[in-house]
Amino acid sequence: MKPIYIFRHITCEGPGYFGEYLNRHQIPSRLIAIDRGDSVPISIDDMGGLVFMGGPMSVNDPLPWIDAELKLIRLAHQADLPVLGHCLGGQLIAKALGAAVRANTVKEIGWHEVRKNTEPSSWLAGLPLSFEAFHWHGETFDIPEGAVHLLESQWCQHQAFACGRMLALQFHVEMTAQMVTEWAKLYHRQLANPSGSIQSHDAMTTKLEMRIKMLNVVADAIYDRWLAMATENMPLR
Repeated sequence: MKPIYIFRHITCEGPGYFGEYLNRHQIPSRLIAIDRGDSVPISIDDMGGLVFMGGPMSVNDPLPWIDAELKLIRLAHQADLPVLGHCLGGQLIAKALGAAVRANTVKEIGWHEVRKNTEPSSWLAGLPLSFEAFHWHGETFDIPEGAVHLLESQWCQHQAFACGRMLALQFHVEMTAQMVTEWAKLYHRQLANPSGSIQSHDAMTTKLEMRIKMLNVVADAIYDRWLAMATENMPLR
């Protein structure tokens, strides 16, 4: 199959477990490292799918690569090419499809439960009604017109949506233990005043290996369904 193009916006927020997943399934991929000056492609002809990772910037910031990625997402949507977004990546998908991205009522940082919305969807096949996921965001997306709202949490109503072959996640399923530890160190100032929605460093890193193993199970289910979009002729409902 054609390679999956992965867009990284900052060095510490790379593909993580998603990269391991692709390697395990022998799926070819190509990294577009925005953080080191890589250009956003203008054509999707040689792409099997697009995957957008996170980052501390906002999709509303006046950064030239944001407009370029939005155009690429719209091209993919018109061509029915599978697209997956993690956190900032999910917000990019939402904005590309015409939905607003704005400040959430609170910052949501750390391990928090997400739960399925009432409308059933095969996108969530194999997942329990609720599960723990990793979060680090201060903004949220609205649900684009025609998209299906999939997941929500106590601190953020819009945690995931699907639109055709596109899947947008507000949370992070790509985390590894090393990534959690690194983020907690790099962004430690954001953890200075823990609250219900913001975990302390210690709370975030306790039982980390166990939490990552459980998150990997969730990620496998989500990635399996998304990968099917890249290899099947008809979209999932």
